[in-house]
Amino acid sequence: MIKIGFIEQYSGDLAMYGLQKRHAAELAIREINQGFCLRGGAVGASGIGVFGSVALKAPDVSVRGGDFKCNMRQEDLDEDKLVFSQEDKILIRSGEEGLLGKEVRLIDCDGQSSLRRWRQLAGRLIEKDRVDVLVAGFTSLSREAIRPIVDKANQLYFYVNQYEGGVADKNTFCTGAVCEQQVVPLLDYMVRTYGRRIYVVAADYNFGHLTAAWTRAFAPLIGGEVVGEEFVPLGNSSFGSVISRVKENGPDCVLTLLVGSAQQNYYPQAAEAGLALPMASTVNMAQGYEHVRFKAPVMANMHNAVNYMMEIPTVRNRAFVKRWYRMFPNDPYIGQMAQNTYFSIHLYANAVRLAGTTDQNEVGAVLESGQHIEAPEGTVFIDPATHHATHYIRLARCDEAHGITFVKEWPFISPWWLQRLGVNLVRNPEYKQYLPNEDLFFYRFTKE
Repeated sequence: MIKIGFIEQYSGDLAMYGLQKRHAAELAIREINQGFCLRGGAVGASGIGVFGSVALKAPDVSVRGGDFKCNMRQEDLDEDKLVFSQEDKILIRSGEEGLLGKEVRLIDCDGQSSLRRWRQLAGRLIEKDRVDVLVAGFTSLSREAIRPIVDKANQLYFYVNQYEGGVADKNTFCTGAVCEQQVVPLLDYMVRTYGRRIYVVAADYNFGHLTAAWTRAFAPLIGGEVVGEEFVPLGNSSFGSVISRVKENGPDCVLTLLVGSAQQNYYPQAAEAGLALPMASTVNMAQGYEHVRFKAPVMANMHNAVNYMMEIPTVRNRAFVKRWYRMFPNDPYIGQMAQNTYFSIHLYANAVRLAGTTDQNEVGAVLESGQHIEAPEGTVFIDPATHHATHYIRLARCDEAHGITFVKEWPFISPWWLQRLGVNLVRNPEYKQYLPNEDLFFYRFTKE
């Protein structure tokens, strides 16, 4: 038996995310045990420069319960444009049921919003259950709570969440999007479209603070300015005073970095208070599916640069959504972290097949060899030097009726920041997280 250790939160403020991620793991493992895999290998991303039909106007897309509505007319297409070539069928036969003749099994645990419990569970899965790979962590706090345990045991570990970036760890593979893939394109679009003055409302822990630091660093480079910041404790659900201060500062847009079901109450409260500014986020909609949960037009004019949303109108994603809802027909949404969990487990399985063993050092060496996988979002490539993933990034906008339009796309954004700092985990193993103020170029902007 091959064991995948899995720690998430199935209770408390983050339960809505944890259950999605567990379902993603269950779907991937079921497919592996039934003899399927996602396309992948050492080739890299699909080719840019193919001529084909391109929509001159971005289609309006909405999804409810797995059903897509895509408003695109034939007359909106132009035949003489460059497109990004992708394969539609990404789930294929692997040639075996399970991995290396063995069944794959999920051993999952509830972190219960306790960092002490996260550490205990990580130790138990590694030492007692002797899992072959660990997939765990939603908040950066939970990741940093267990990473020392992972490193002490030399345990192969996947952190699949979108996060603030900077982790350079020989044992850790980070498959979610990072700030250079989300904050930079998002701020560039918002400043160019709505104006230079940005107000930040963020969760009060390392993700919120470090993403705000990235915002301060990059805003001046694109002509923007951060005119105010608020850091809100996790679990807080009252935003009256925050909203008042946003109004007083008169920004052109509000960047919200809010985490958990309690903090999402900001949106209906802001709408009720008449705060109708354009909004941007790297987490909301793609994770908490507020555009589905809240009554329109609460989320109107929200923007997010995402590597995945359920509404992506590609053939490969529609097939993924159908597979999901056949297994979990009552799920309200498939979020970004769920998709990351799904392709990461398939990525691990592909690496095991190539290695011919579950030996964690051998599997890690395969993952460092320049592997890609065809995920529902698009092609994902694992950078050998930094253990981070390139992503297909789309800029999603929510309209008055809570429909989603993808107004801009970047098929291949590299996780370049750790490369800039000289990180190369293949040649020089490290076990730390770099902070923005360790980059001398950005230091003057990131001081708090």
